[in-house]
Amino acid sequence: MTFRLFDAPQAEPSQFVGFAGNIIDRQSENRADDATEKALADPATRLLLMGGGRILLKFDPEGQAQGYFTSAEAAALGSETGNAVLLGFSPGGPVVAIPVAAEPETLPQTIKAIDYRSVYMQGLVDPAALGALAQGASLLAWHANHRFCGKCGQPTEMRAGGYKRFCPACGTEHFPRTDPVAIMLTVSRDRCVLGRGRHFAPGMYSALAGFIEPGETIENAVRRETLEESGIRLGRVVYHASQPWPFPYSLMIGCFGEALNEDIDPDLAELEDCRWFERGEVLAMLDKSHPSLFVPPPGAIAHHLIRAWAEVG
Repeated sequence: MTFRLFDAPQAEPSQFVGFAGNIIDRQSENRADDATEKALADPATRLLLMGGGRILLKFDPEGQAQGYFTSAEAAALGSETGNAVLLGFSPGGPVVAIPVAAEPETLPQTIKAIDYRSVYMQGLVDPAALGALAQGASLLAWHANHRFCGKCGQPTEMRAGGYKRFCPACGTEHFPRTDPVAIMLTVSRDRCVLGRGRHFAPGMYSALAGFIEPGETIENAVRRETLEESGIRLGRVVYHASQPWPFPYSLMIGCFGEALNEDIDPDLAELEDCRWFERGEVLAMLDKSHPSLFVPPPGAIAHHLIRAWAEVG
């Protein structure tokens, strides 16, 4: 007999968003404090070099990008091995993320420093490498922002291969955090609500989003953020998919919300615009046949929320 709780008509939607293809075995609960040092001494270890919101990529003569470096290559590029983080173990060996301060203009012609968003939007690396990028970027950013103890203010030390920081002064342990963000598509039978942030590219509309606050459920965060940004009250809220988002270390939690009213009162201090869109107009935005408007690219969870509603209803 089928266990209906886990029945699904298709593959998990989260499998198809950008940054979600990580196949690394993290083993985060089984790491010694010298786990990174041991990995760096392993000839099979592959290194991701990151810094300033960019990752270093090697390009072959055909223009194909590759994000993994050897220890010798990393040393020549000025990698900071003292701040390296062990991401875990892949079929090809250990994977380590290392901060690097190399200026883009000083790099060899075959190596480029490319921002994370461009890497995923342009499809420069395969899904597994893109997932590793998200893990490494998030961990390195967390360490850079938590060098001092939040309890006593003294410097902290990296432990457990990068999955903990320890304060020698007061003994407090600090663990990497992920910031949960609700991203939601408010819908009725034939219309959905899309908004524009002031930083968006001209013509782009997307789902609304906001941080989930302490002591708040995902569903209530979806309802609160939707009401605050659009003036629309929601009834039922259902989960659709999630996406790791290394800007700097968030998890996007995608949901649909059932609109209880149609009148919009947008927060124009937060948004440039927010309005209802008919299904036909949204389909045109998705297939890029709309004369002036479009939605986020396929790697973004907002794109998958919008497409799932527009094509299935």
